[in-house]
Amino acid sequence: MPCLNISTNVNLDGVDTSSILSEATSTVAKLIGKPEAYVMIVLKGSVPMSFGGSEQPAAYGELVSIGGLNPDVNKKLSAAIAGLLDTKLQVPPVPTLDGTVQPSESGDV
Repeated sequence: MPCLNISTNVNLDGVDTSSILSEATSTVAKLIGKPEAYVMIVLKGSVPMSFGGSEQPAAYGELVSIGGLNPDVNKKLSAAIAGLLDTKLQVPPVPTLDGTVQPSESGDV
């Protein structure tokens, strides 16, 4: 099961998190070639975080998936998720770091 964990220092009270979860799900599924039914998104807000010594809005995303990841896909995913976070949470794309992890063969999704 592909799982995208997003942590941000932005307070999510009053934010339409459903639209973020929905858009992130469809983006991940499309770009890694997995059915949306298998994609999990975890969104955590108000996480103490700094980037470059600044506590301005920032986010960290980490995607774990068995299969579907490669350098080209990683670049597209990073850009798409960064754009989503910029639009929905006003997190500028620069302080958005990503990690993509493709575990060794331990399942089929």
